[in-house]
Amino acid sequence: MDINTTFATQEIWTWSIAVYLYLGGLGAATLVVTFLTDMYLKPHRDLVLWGAFSGIAMLGLGSLMLFVHLLDHLAVLHVLNPLVLIRQPHAWIAWGTQFIIWMMWWGVFYALPYMIDSPQLNRVPLLRTLLQLGLVRKLSTRCCLRFHKAIGWLATINGIGVAVYTGLLLQSFPAVALWHNPGVPLLFTVSAFSTAMAFLLLLLNLVIKREEDRPIRVFYERTDVMLIAAELVILFSFFHYMSAGSESAMQSAKLLWSDMGWLIGFIGFGLIVPFFLELRCVLRGSSGHAPVMLAAVLVLFGGYLLRHYFLAAGVYAYPW
Repeated sequence: MDINTTFATQEIWTWSIAVYLYLGGLGAATLVVTFLTDMYLKPHRDLVLWGAFSGIAMLGLGSLMLFVHLLDHLAVLHVLNPLVLIRQPHAWIAWGTQFIIWMMWWGVFYALPYMIDSPQLNRVPLLRTLLQLGLVRKLSTRCCLRFHKAIGWLATINGIGVAVYTGLLLQSFPAVALWHNPGVPLLFTVSAFSTAMAFLLLLLNLVIKREEDRPIRVFYERTDVMLIAAELVILFSFFHYMSAGSESAMQSAKLLWSDMGWLIGFIGFGLIVPFFLELRCVLRGSSGHAPVMLAAVLVLFGGYLLRHYFLAAGVYAYPW
């Protein structure tokens, strides 16, 4: 895209990286919200199992998207080594990789006691054989159950680390003014938890479907309304930052705020419409099924659009 002879839009970090950032934040936040709900709101085996499996699957798929994008696939061995964090503490991909790996392990450990007691999982022959192994049962009773809350908090810390890292990764590029902003990690973290609330609302309403879970659903709706409102405030601040910032930032602002996909797709249908749909249910004191489901789908769609357009509008100074 020809903007100016001294500026250009980056064309390396495309939709596959947007998917990686989206699934990484969504998967990690889903695990965090699920485990905190189970620890402090209501013990909920089905929510933990669905949330853990979904979150781990999202983290795995997102990491696969990044791996495919790498030019040197053997380089992944370097970031898998925890010692790289000591030698290169500024390597955000290495930090993110470690957060994701440990998040997935702690997620499995937290869910293991529920997996052993799950009638549905024990109907699958291979899983039943695995879950009935003496080593697995000892691990569950002597470690996972005994230190269940500690494991939950370890998973939570790593999950928050993953959500924040997706923004820190972009924020570490000084040549792109839109990305090199302290607000980017905050924006991506808020978006990650908003999409996680939306995903879990879909699970509770379409998969688990228990009337006694209504207080959890209402809590998620109220929390998501506040998260969407915070996201709108952050984006408003970004607009003013870019409009009065460097030339690179102003060029990014022109790209974003003149694009109907960003304005109507993301801002309109990804944030404003679901905000009012959920706010209507919150003010009425009722959890409306259809409006909340529509809002949840729109929030999930908007979460991807945020990352897609944020990468597409990355304008860097040329030459530096």
